[in-house]
Amino acid sequence: MAPRILVVDDNPELLSLLVQILEDAGYEASGSGRGSHAIESARNHPPALAVIDLLLPDMMGHQLADTLRKTQPELPLIFITGVFKGGKHAVDARQKYAVAGYFEKPFDATLLLDAVRKLLPGDQDAAAAVPRTGSFDDVELDIDVDEEGFEDPLELTGYIKVTGDNLTTEIRGANLTAAPMPKPPTAPPVPPPPPSPVAAPRVAAPPVPGVARPAGNRRGALQDNLPALITAFYLAKETGELGVQRGQVKKVVYFERGTPVFALSNLMADRFGPFLVRVGKISPAQLEEVAAAAAASGRRTGDVLVERGLLKDSERMYYVGQQVKAIIYSLFAWEDGSYVMSFKEKATTESIKLDVHPGNLIIRGIKKLYKPERLRTMVRPEERLFPAGAPAYPLNEVQLEKWEAELLPKVDGNRTVGELLAMAQRPEHIVQGFLVSLLALGILERRD
Repeated sequence: MAPRILVVDDNPELLSLLVQILEDAGYEASGSGRGSHAIESARNHPPALAVIDLLLPDMMGHQLADTLRKTQPELPLIFITGVFKGGKHAVDARQKYAVAGYFEKPFDATLLLDAVRKLLPGDQDAAAAVPRTGSFDDVELDIDVDEEGFEDPLELTGYIKVTGDNLTTEIRGANLTAAPMPKPPTAPPVPPPPPSPVAAPRVAAPPVPGVARPAGNRRGALQDNLPALITAFYLAKETGELGVQRGQVKKVVYFERGTPVFALSNLMADRFGPFLVRVGKISPAQLEEVAAAAAASGRRTGDVLVERGLLKDSERMYYVGQQVKAIIYSLFAWEDGSYVMSFKEKATTESIKLDVHPGNLIIRGIKKLYKPERLRTMVRPEERLFPAGAPAYPLNEVQLEKWEAELLPKVDGNRTVGELLAMAQRPEHIVQGFLVSLLALGILERRD
């Protein structure tokens, strides 16, 4: 029987990710978001090891460790923390609790798994049986789906940072506007190809104590939790994929060590050639000619564009980076859908990769794509917001505008959101976007 590991963290997306990593490695993993639930779970089904976040909503992780050790004095412990950082805390934890590992967020989940394996060998038969492909591997991303309804123009800054050929390059150009893809004026509608049979997405059920859950990809509903999913990859420095789907439209974001580096989409407007049309680099007629030539010769659209002088070879990296950025940003506009998290190395094969801090990507995505009415439902005027005790992202890594940096110290729980809106002297939705983005980063929080 696979060893049972108890994982305790109040970040549901990170908790789900860690549980999946352990299940994929051949363990039976059970997740808890509160210390009280973890105690009950351990009482009913004693774990062989516990991974504990030190700052929980209802108690400190040290208190939970003391309680678990009362009934299991030799229980191996691994601590994770976003607050108690520095060598002193790690030394104290090892002296008092003889912890097998002390990991500060963001941490390398591979190293955490190594620490677990030193204590408990996993069930290798179970690990070998885990499928390394998921529903998004069965999706034909090369089948183009027509534009879905109305799409607002997307503003893109001219600055971009990409990596390629083992070099990191910063490129600065003019700001871009990715307009909706123009529709053919007279072409009759072509019925879309029949969709591949894909199982209906389901929200991941909470772990049942003592009952092993089948390993594999983690699924769920997309409901304003895209920032939290990106942050889960960041906190665990994981390499893998986040696949999202709404109707026939499917997009995949690839991560390397917690950073989003590439993205693909089956939406026609997200293709490289149509994207160049949307930003005004080439015309629809030029795209039609290039696409025909590329199809006839079996070459990439970008190669034909360079050959015909419509795109400089030196520009290709810049526009590919902007295209990837646009695909990721577009997901922030989705208010529903489904997602699949899985862990693979696909992004390593890409020759051009985006280099962007996930925290800043989240801030810009929320500001660019969240509608005013959506923001109003997320921060109500009567609410009070507080500085978070355990922010997911260090404030010094987040890029703020001057007025935002001046307003932030005033968000201390003493003022309502309505009062902050008045103090900022900016349009309401601009200030709400700022507050929602810092809530998404875990820099601000609500308190019961």
